Amino acid sequence: MLLAEIFTSRALSEQSAVAGLSRAIQLSVAPVFLLTGITGLLGMFTTRLARIIDRTRFIQEAMERSDLAQAKRLRGTLEVQRRRTFLINRAILCTTTTALLVAGVIAVLFISAVAALDLTAIVVPVFVLAMASLIIGLVLFLLEVQLAIRQNPLRYY
Repeated sequence: MLLAEIFTSRALSEQSAVAGLSRAIQLSVAPVFLLTGITGLLGMFTTRLARIIDRTRFIQEAMERSDLAQAKRLRGTLEVQRRRTFLINRAILCTTTTALLVAGVIAVLFISAVAALDLTAIVVPVFVLAMASLIIGLVLFLLEVQLAIRQNPLRYY
């Protein structure tokens, strides 16, 4: 009878450990879906950056072949491209920071669940920082898009 109780106790302890690990994985996997969305945003932002760079090269080549009046107009267009590059680069920076902070939240959640520690004091502010960084990145993206539309208003309306 004593041997049966030992095996039962050990089996319950192992089941408890597996259940705890399962819960840790569940808690830490939920923010992973946020990382998927952030990855999509970063892909879109880098594509826009590549298009801005291509357009900037085209404008620079056109400036070399143009007369003085056209070169002056192209210089203004080039300045808009520089501003767009700045905005999208900052959006990429903020969104990448968001991804890093979310990854940190995932790690802390996992450690918290496995070690049975209450790390809420770490998770909450880091997650709030991540969301603030994401908001800033999205606002910068919006500003870049508005700048692009203002550059060629007749093409979009």
